Amino acid sequence: MTQTLISLSMCPSYIEPQNLTSVSEFFLMGLSDDPELQPLLFGMFLSIYLVTILGNLLIILTISSDSHLHTPLYLFLSKLSLVDIGFISTTVPKMIVNIQTHSRVISYVGCLTQMSFFILFGCMDGILLTAMAYDRFVAICHPLQYSVIMSPCLCGFLVLASFLISLLDSQMRNLIVLLLTCFENVEISNFFCDPSQLFNLASSDTFTNNIVMSFVRAIFGFLPFSGILFSYYKIISSILGVPSIAGKSKAFSTCGSHLSVLCLFYGTRLGVYFGSSLSPSPWKDVVTSIMYTIITPMLNPFIYSLRNRDIKSTLWRLYGKLI
Repeated sequence: MTQTLISLSMCPSYIEPQNLTSVSEFFLMGLSDDPELQPLLFGMFLSIYLVTILGNLLIILTISSDSHLHTPLYLFLSKLSLVDIGFISTTVPKMIVNIQTHSRVISYVGCLTQMSFFILFGCMDGILLTAMAYDRFVAICHPLQYSVIMSPCLCGFLVLASFLISLLDSQMRNLIVLLLTCFENVEISNFFCDPSQLFNLASSDTFTNNIVMSFVRAIFGFLPFSGILFSYYKIISSILGVPSIAGKSKAFSTCGSHLSVLCLFYGTRLGVYFGSSLSPSPWKDVVTSIMYTIITPMLNPFIYSLRNRDIKSTLWRLYGKLI
């Protein structure tokens, strides 16, 4: 670590930047330095992690065990649960190990690996939510053509495309980090290798990288969000055209769970973006990061199981078989 700090101290602009290979590790600042809080944090986040894994596995098991749930919407939901397992597994196990071992160090390669999987699963979350919005759009606006449009081939293509697009996003951002020639600090004020904070640690000329990053965010972030907005614009327009209140309520109820997850998913991310832009604070960044990296994957199974009649009935049938 001493060699790393020495090499980083030679990174001011009046000295030729060092090669990136001189940075061998980063320090994750974590949640708290208080020794008395460490057992509490360990138990709390281990419990949250186990609940998240079990909840999402239960959703996958429920959907796979009931042939009535083998529809496009529940196909996307099962893949979303699988992605949520990967998403939370990217950050929480490392944090739990760090708490248990009283270590904050993560290797350079480990940091890039964590960042790559974090972006991969995070991007897949957004694209799958967009696919689910499109599914609701077709079901409500074109109900007679639903089975034709949402064919198994299209659903499989959308799932595969979500993975490939997310992989491209992950590797492009990974390449941008590899192109950074110097870091002015090795302390990341979060409990994982947050991509935005990694870019902020760079002390080399990042003008071109910032342009590329803005382009990448626009493509992989704004376009899925635009697809969701367009789908729900059409859905709301169609629902408003339904004459009866009961018909409107029934049509809107099919989107309730998805809307709840969307608000949780994009609300926390917008909170991170605007919070860090308007009033930068490491503690605020950590809190909002916990919300979208840990709390959101944990709540998704509860939202879909409690608000979805089909999921609830299948869960009760499974419970009846067990007892």
